[in-house]
Formats: sequence, C-alpha cells, structure tokens
Amino acid sequence: MSNEEQAVLDFFSKEENLPLALSVAELVDGIRQRLNNQFWRELHGHISRFLEDHQLPWSLAVTEDRNTPECVVGLHLHPMSDQSLFLRLMMEQQAMGENLRIYYGVMWSTAPSPDKANIPGVAKLRDALQEEHFKNNENFLAWNWTSYHPRRKDFLLRYSTECDTLLDEVCELLRRLLLTHGKDLNSANMALSEVAPAMTVSLDQLRSTISKKASVD
Repeated sequence: MSNEEQAVLDFFSKEENLPLALSVAELVDGIRQRLNNQFWRELHGHISRFLEDHQLPWSLAVTEDRNTPECVVGLHLHPMSDQSLFLRLMMEQQAMGENLRIYYGVMWSTAPSPDKANIPGVAKLRDALQEEHFKNNENFLAWNWTSYHPRRKDFLLRYSTECDTLLDEVCELLRRLLLTHGKDLNSANMALSEVAPAMTVSLDQLRSTISKKASVD
C-alpha cells in the first residue's frame, strides 16, 4: 500500500468520517456496477459485428443476474433452432472470493443424459477442446477461466483508457472458438437435434410398455 493510499485509509477510518466513507463506498459500488454493465453490452456489440461480418448462424444475447435487476453478468450465443437440447457458447463473470473472474466455454442448454453427451459429434468436439486444456463437467462441454477480473481496479482503469483494445482481447476468446470449432459445434448441435426426438419416442414407448405390463400383472 502506498503512502497516499494509507493516508486515505487513515482519514476514512476516523469515527467522524465514517458516514462520508460509507457514502463514498456506495457511490464507488454504483460506478463499478455501471462500468461492469457497460463492458458486457459493448462486448455484445463487438461479437455481434463479428457474427454479422462472417454471417455465422448464432443468436447473441446478454445474460442478466436473476437476483439483481439490471445487472449484466455475461453473454451467450445459441443456435438458431427450436431444439431443446443444444450446445451454446458463453462467457460470464463468476464470484471468486471477494472478486469476480470471467470464464468462458461451451455450455449445455440443460444437463444431457450420458447417451446424448457421448454421441460421436459431441465426443469429437469435447476431445478437441480437452486437447486445448479446457475443463469439462456435466453442465459444460468445455470451460476455462480467463485472466480478467471485471470489477478490479486494474481492469477498470484499463477499460477506461484502452477500451477498444481490451474489448478486442476478450472478444478474441469467443472468436477463436467459433473460427476453430464452429463447424464441429454446428455438427454436434445438428446431431443432437436428430437424436433427441428418436430418444423421446423410445422413452415414451418404454413407459407405455411398462404401464401395460403393470396393468396385466
């Protein structure tokens, strides 16, 4: 901590200055929130222009915090289809102790059954991403942390002075995924759209068979 920072801390630590300290803290929190929302919306614009320039068939939307109105926490891209099970690209901020950290990757629309998670098109994409050191779990085909902490002082100062450069850096993470794995991602989603109805019919038939057998017994 610098001498200047220590002097500010000493000033606000005095009992008579506590009301002022709390007011300043609230104002700063508001500024951080405003800049955070602005960052995600401007990133949305960067990625949207990229999708248009390359005519990529993805729908882009910001992700909002369900518990905090008007708080943007990330964005996601999903295929332009009405299938219920699909893979989508995402980037969000996640609480890490006292800070937030951005992570990104390929997320399931809903947790898949093992048979759907391991169809050839999906397995091929998962293996390729694991070779690039992406992590994997039941909700994410692939995900990784980034080095960006969107509400930390160093990030916000850089955002205020090098906005376009920073946005381009962050945008590049999703651009690279789309350009490198977009074809396989589309193939995996197409395979999921084809297998899902067949599995649904099979399950319905199984339930019907079980029901008929139970009534006979």
